[in-house]
Amino acid sequence: MATIEQSGVQPGIQSSQVKSATRTLDIIEYVVAHPRPLVAQEIATALGIPVSSLSYLLATLVERNYLLREGRRYSPGPGLQKLQMHAEAYSLADRAAPLVRTLRIQLNETTTFWVREGWDVEALVTESSEQALRYAVPTGNRVPMHPLASGKALLAALSDEELDRYFAETERSRFTANTITAEKALRKEIAETRKTGFAFTDEEFNLGIFSIGRVVTIGGEAAGALSVAIPKVRCDQTMRGRVMDLLERTAGLLETP
Repeated sequence: MATIEQSGVQPGIQSSQVKSATRTLDIIEYVVAHPRPLVAQEIATALGIPVSSLSYLLATLVERNYLLREGRRYSPGPGLQKLQMHAEAYSLADRAAPLVRTLRIQLNETTTFWVREGWDVEALVTESSEQALRYAVPTGNRVPMHPLASGKALLAALSDEELDRYFAETERSRFTANTITAEKALRKEIAETRKTGFAFTDEEFNLGIFSIGRVVTIGGEAAGALSVAIPKVRCDQTMRGRVMDLLERTAGLLETP
């Protein structure tokens, strides 16, 4: 089974992470056990958690829908119900979200899971880099396939007949001077992606951005594609190799039943 790369963790950092995980579980259990919503000060007093640390943990739990916030009060959120659901009840976005988030944390570059919609791709799940210079992808954003690494990865997964239909039915617009629109040149890139498993774009949709994409196949069908968008000033050969390695591993986790 594929695994996500983990770097060595120093004992002090590991201890801090364990404490945060324990506190997070304590918060959930304490809120769930009470019949009424609780304010942060009640939770802090009961569990002995500093308010500064509690604020961050509560915000994370609210963001992930494990808690609901109404005014100053917190109550159990709908995310807790998902923990009791069978795997079949989880959507593709549910499955992709934690892996996209992990990949973004590991690389600190914008990471997105795209799905095909006709001859476009749509951002189903996206996590933006936390660096000052970054590329952002709004969830739900739809873009033609040809200028994106994810789109090229999905084009490479089409049958030859479907690919012929794509070229017959689309007018491929130019977004930058680097955008590849000619059928012959695009077919050459698609053929290379079929060999290597990876698709690349170099300033084809946005200037200054290099992207790497990898298709995700579930049940023998292309379910979507993962991509990482990197400002070119940070995208050296070492970075590209690391991105490709992590994309391969993350796609493997999504593809595993």
